[in-house]
Parts: sequence; structure tokens; C-alpha cells
Amino acid sequence: MSNDSHGSVKGEAAMIMSPTGPASSQGPPLSPSTSAKSQELPDELVQAGWSKCWSRRENRPYYFNRFTNQSLWEVPVLGQHDVISDPLGLNAAPAEGGDGNLGNGQRKRRMSEEQGAGSNSVKRAKVEPTTPISPSTPGAKPWSSAPGDKQSQPATPATPSPVTPSPAPAPYRPAVVYWDLDIQTNAVIREHPPTKRLPPHPEIELQRAQLVTKLRQHYHELCHQREGIDPPRESFNRWLLERKVIDKGFDPLLPSDCDPVISPSMFREVMNDIPIRLSRIKYKEEARKLLFKYAEAAKKMIDSRNASPESRKVVKWNAEDTMSWLRRDHSASKEDYMDRLEHLRQQCGPHVAAVAKDSVEGICSKIYQLSADYSRRLRQTHLSLLQDPPTETCESPPPQPSRLVYCYPMRLTLPSPALPRVELHFENDVACLRFRGEMVKVNRGHFSKLELLYRYSCIDDPRFEKFLSRVWCLLKRYQVMFGSGVNEGTGLQGALPVSVFEALNQHFGVSFECFASPLNCYFKQFCSAFPDIDGFFGSRGPFLSFCPVSGSFQANPPFCEELMDAMVTHFEDLLDQSTEPLSFVVFIPEWRDPVTPALTRMEGSRFLRHQLSVPAYEHEYRSGSQHICKREEMYYKAVHGTAVLFLQNDAGFAKWGPTPERLAELTAAFRPASRPSSLSSPGPAQPTPRDKDSTSKAVESGVMSPGGHDNNNNNNSNNSSNNNNSSSSSSSSSSSSSSPQDKM
Repeated sequence: MSNDSHGSVKGEAAMIMSPTGPASSQGPPLSPSTSAKSQELPDELVQAGWSKCWSRRENRPYYFNRFTNQSLWEVPVLGQHDVISDPLGLNAAPAEGGDGNLGNGQRKRRMSEEQGAGSNSVKRAKVEPTTPISPSTPGAKPWSSAPGDKQSQPATPATPSPVTPSPAPAPYRPAVVYWDLDIQTNAVIREHPPTKRLPPHPEIELQRAQLVTKLRQHYHELCHQREGIDPPRESFNRWLLERKVIDKGFDPLLPSDCDPVISPSMFREVMNDIPIRLSRIKYKEEARKLLFKYAEAAKKMIDSRNASPESRKVVKWNAEDTMSWLRRDHSASKEDYMDRLEHLRQQCGPHVAAVAKDSVEGICSKIYQLSADYSRRLRQTHLSLLQDPPTETCESPPPQPSRLVYCYPMRLTLPSPALPRVELHFENDVACLRFRGEMVKVNRGHFSKLELLYRYSCIDDPRFEKFLSRVWCLLKRYQVMFGSGVNEGTGLQGALPVSVFEALNQHFGVSFECFASPLNCYFKQFCSAFPDIDGFFGSRGPFLSFCPVSGSFQANPPFCEELMDAMVTHFEDLLDQSTEPLSFVVFIPEWRDPVTPALTRMEGSRFLRHQLSVPAYEHEYRSGSQHICKREEMYYKAVHGTAVLFLQNDAGFAKWGPTPERLAELTAAFRPASRPSSLSSPGPAQPTPRDKDSTSKAVESGVMSPGGHDNNNNNNSNNSSNNNNSSSSSSSSSSSSSSPQDKM
């Protein structure tokens, strides 16, 4: 069943091309259009929602706006104030003529009074508690265009009107723009059918948010009841990421079909905090207290669990010996306490882990079972809302040879049902969207960005009737994934600075982001976690399901070890299968003690062409909450080094090879710009001085000789890619450690 819910491939601007032939210019982005235009109104007024109607009571024409439910006797003027969103007329454009000090509503009422009609003759405007977003006027260029572009003049009305329409106001333009939506893609894929995901709905999104919040509370309670600890910071967020790598279920957020059931990420992080969480130590007294607490907690755990006699003997003896040493020696240094703590962990750690293993596995299993149950309940409710629900029978059509096309946004097979109304109002520079009492916020600049992305990518809603509902679903989805804690989840959505994207686009032809979201993307082509809602705003789907044939890409994944390891496997498969130019510029944290498997695999890959290291504290990232944070909080210093690796096949190396000149430009782009304030990372921990020193040296490998030449001149599509999830905020809390300093 193929319908136009999210659109079909035929209506897309993706064009057929041969990967070895010259690139062809892509069609213009899709824009909303009205189905029927009034011949007596300018196009600008029709696009803004105005239509000419006839009043039987007054026996004369009037003008009605379907977006604001406002009615006027005179021809409306673009730029006038809206009685709903701007009741005082503070943003109104001055009107011309003798009634310049009066708004259209006042002129309408005065004309009706001058005709001697009673109070019943006044056609009152119906006031609603919300102002739906209306499409931008077609006469105005998007604010992301070049500064030299001029707005086209509004069309002349067919009949003379008493009020001369003023030029259409320009759309809202942010003071600082962190994206470039004008650059076209050079990513080529094989055409694929629409996805069978269910279309988003605010009712379902609200229920999903409540269930995920409930699941977080269950996780918190289980850690307290069974192990007496708080859940590791952001371990639930990393659990969601790690589960979705292998999940085959239907829900876009809640895992429901995973093998194995026990999450290695959650198990590892909870075990690292048993018997107590080791915090960062600055002073000697803190180290002394931490050593005492660890010894006391280890002894208490081994006494309260079903441990073997040998384990009880070893743990009790070491704990009592440590307490005796603490009572005897009061002149020890901080290093002495830390050495003693390391010795205690080596002696007691294996025995403590053995008695806690079953309990921690029970926590992981319980959380997964609850998630699967919530997912089934959500799907049943979601199917009941659809007008034409899908059948459960799975029919696999025979594979057909697909043609090569430029990448295009994800489309849904099922049509989207009628969506409920979402209220919108602005508080200063923040757009507030409310549905059933639940409010989500986004700054006005990113709200305008979402409108442009929606205009370019969505083809089933040309009149923007479902725009606000889908924006609310989008913001709610990412809000739930981040969590409700202070700065929680922002490390999973951090992005590279704008200057780095510009350098990648200009010198390496990067045109695609492998890990991004509509909120933090730099270009309008990207991969993201949620194809069902992000597809309306330009997403090409999850990267692990995205199979490009050629193109230049940037990857800055969320700092989850399992996800990064799956990413490397996908990179090598794509590079091995394609003979067309294919390039990946990868940005991951340079964790060396212990080293992450993904970094080790890429450093030993036969496709590695170059590697460089950007030292800690000498570069910045953009905040993962950039769509809602203040401007002075947009950037923060990286607390660990960042490894930049160039993975390319022979054709990609010949076209976008990392030459010394290009590398110099990229390194210069990483230098932090002078800003009024510099913020520290929102992540959980700062690196130790040893880690900082180990990441302060640049590592570069020699450039390999190209193995072939590239004949694909895709010069019309240069891109930069922002990452959904590259923050420099989180340290390696998800990796196992061998010393207290590593673990902390």
C-alpha cells in the first residue's frame, strides 16, 4: 500500500544519475502552494490565508483569513498586526492614508458604524487561543539566501483597492545562523521504497513521553532498592542508544525486540558503581573518606549477599585491614590513599562483582521487559488512531533493480491521519507549543529553521496544516530522549563548530551528516535516529540503514561504544562494496586509557588515509541544547582530545584526499573564536591531568598514494555535516576501567 502520507519517491527532487557521469543540477525545493487562488486578491494575500467572501447580512464582500480566523471589510494589508498574536499592534507596519493611526480591525468597525448599522451588523473576529503558523510569502527570499538577493515585488491586485498593499515583510532572520540549508547533496543512493513506520501523532507522542518517564523512574528505584546506588549518569540514555543498534521492534524509541536481552552498556555502568560510585578527588581528606566508604560498603555487601566462604574471608580481611591502616596512619598523602584504594579494588572487586552479578542482570532484564510491554501498548493505541491501519501479514515483494538517485528524505507508506490542534505563542524569542497542557519550547531561530526544513522535505502537507503538530512531536521526542536532568542528554547531541563544517564543505566536499537531527543539523541532508518524525524535516533515516554509493560524509556519533563499533563495521562494508568516490571524515573522542574498540579498529583499517588529533581544551563543540539555550551558552570547551580520521576508498581519496593544505585549513577551523564567555563541558566529568597530557600531542599518519582517478565531477554539491551527537562533554563513563582514576 503506497500512499502520499509522507509522500512518494516520484514527487521528490532526487534525480536519476550515473555515479560516474557529471552531476546534474537538482530541482528546486518543494514549497507550499494553495490549491485555488482568488483572482481578486494578490498572490501574497492568498498565500497568507486571505480569501474574499460575501456577507449576506451586509450585502457586500469581506475578507477572511483561514489561519487566524480574522475578518475585515477592507482589503487586508501585508504587515498589519494580528489581533491574536499581537493584540497591541507593537509589530504592525504603519498603514497609509487618512486612517494611518487605525488598524484594519478599527477601520472595519468604523465603516460599519458609519453605515448606521446596529451592533449586530458588526462582523466580529473569532478569537482563538492559538495562532497557526502560515507559509512564508512567496515574494520573499528565505533568510538563508545570500545577502545580495532582493525580495521580489508583490503582485498587483486585479482590481483597484482602496488600500495599496505594502511590500511583504521578510521572514524572521536570526542574529546568528548555525546552519546552511542552501547546499545541495552529493550523496548518491539506490532508490528504496517508503518505510512502514507509523506516522507520528501528538496523542501517541504524549503517551510515549509518559511511559518513558515512568521507565526512568523504575530504573532509579531498582538501582536504589537492589544495590543502594543512584543510577549512573546518563546510563539510561546510552541504554536507549545501545539497544536501538540491535532493536528490530516497531517503536521508534522504546526497545522491544533485542538479542541479547541483557544490555552490555547498562550492565557495565551499573557494575562500575558497585559497591559505591567513585567521584573525582581533589584533596587528601576526600581521598581518605572515599577509601573508608569503599571498604565499609564492600564489607556490608559481602555480609548481606549469598557469597562463598572464600569471598567473605578475602573481602572482610582486606576491609578490616584498610580500616586499621586508616586509624593508625594520619600522615598519608593523597597518592597513598589512592594507591590503597586501587589495591583494595583489585582484591575485593572480583568478589563483590560476583555476588552482585545476578542482581544487576535482573535490573537490566526488568527494564527491557517493561520497555517491550510499553511498546506493545503504544502500538495498539497507535493503530486504533489510523484510518487505514496496516495488515499484520508480511509480504516480501521480489527485489527489483533500483536506480541511482540523489539521497532524499524518508517517506512513510501509511497516510497521516488528521492531527489535533497545537497552540503556538511566542515569549520574546522563544516559540512555545502546547498540546493538552504539555508545552515544549524552541528558540525562534530554530523554529524558522524547522519551517524551512519542512518546506524543503515534506510533500504531503503543502498548506502547513500539520506543521505545528509535527513540530510538537519532534520536540517532545528529543526532550524525552534527553531526560529531564540539568544538562542531561546534551552531550549526546553536541555538534561541531560552524567554522569546521565550512572547512569540511569547502576542502573535502562534505555534504552529509551521518549523525544529526533536525535541531542541530548543519545541512538539510542528514541521518538521524527517528525516521518517522525526522523524515518530514529532511532526515534520510538511521545511518546504520543508510547505504550510499558515493559522496563525502561527516560522522560525529553519540559517545556510545556499541554504536561507534557498529558504525565502523558499516563504514568498512560501504567502502569495500563501492568503486565510486566515497569518503567519511570521522570525529570521535580520543579515549586512550582504556582505548575504545572503535578507535582501535579505525586506526588499523585499510581505508584509513590520515589521522590527526585535536588536543583537549583547545577546541569547542556546540551545545546539544542549542535549540533552547542562550547564545552565550552555545559553545563549550572540549574536555578530552578529539580524533579525526579520514576513511576513503581509492576513488574517494583521489577526489577528496587529505592533503597538507586541506588539513591545515581544517586545523585552523578548530581554533576557538574569541567569545565573551567560555563554558566548560556539560558532561559528567573532567579528565585527569594525566589524560589531558596524553591528548595534547598531535598524531598524524602519512598519506597513502591514490589507487585510481575519479571521473565524477560533483562540483555542484559541496556539503558540511553537523553531528547529532558529538559532544565533548561526556568522559568515558560507559567503558570499564582498571584504576580509580580511570573509573572516575
